[in-house]
Amino acid sequence: MTQPDPSQLPDKKPLRGRPRAAPDASEARRKLIRAGLEHLTERGYSSVGVDQILMAARVPKGSFYHHFRNKADFGLVLVGAYDTYLTTLLDRAFLDEGRKPLDRLRVFTQNAEDGMARHGFRRGCLIGNLGQEMGALPDEFRDALTAVLQGWELRTARLFGMAQAQGQIATHHCPADLAETFWIGWEGAVLRAKLELRPDPLRRFATTFIQLIENKTSAMERISE
Repeated sequence: MTQPDPSQLPDKKPLRGRPRAAPDASEARRKLIRAGLEHLTERGYSSVGVDQILMAARVPKGSFYHHFRNKADFGLVLVGAYDTYLTTLLDRAFLDEGRKPLDRLRVFTQNAEDGMARHGFRRGCLIGNLGQEMGALPDEFRDALTAVLQGWELRTARLFGMAQAQGQIATHHCPADLAETFWIGWEGAVLRAKLELRPDPLRRFATTFIQLIENKTSAMERISE
């Protein structure tokens, strides 16, 4: 997915079960976060050292430890920055009242594909990457990652609820279950796209998922428009 410019991201107030955001917003901190997001979305947490982040950010080691207690603290701040970025993308697509709900989902998946394409499909989702490494991460990451995914699922469940109210999704579906299933599948598709360096897994998952949940009448109406 597209990587955010952390200089444009406001710090979040700490929430229970969510990653801690450092209060300082200096240029050095922004550079460190930007470099961290670039490296961790491409290579992962375990394979990237602090020295590599410092070299990419071009800041002295003292700056790192001025803003972050250690690598784990830095990683949790990156989780918060990435969450801020992705929820902005979700809100931009999901709250577009000029489109029907499922079309908003299509916009999000296309935007995400475009973002990965800009980096040659070498960068994935930070949350998914860290989840793959959970066995090697401090335990506090588990609650932070879970909380982020639950936040994304909540926004998606609201969208599916709107789609259901408009007849795009059959009433027997549970929006919350659909949202959880979407994110389980989407994270897998992002991982596969990164592995194969191509967009096909993203497109196949998004198309198949929507076809499976979309009311046939609504689908025919969309095609005829």
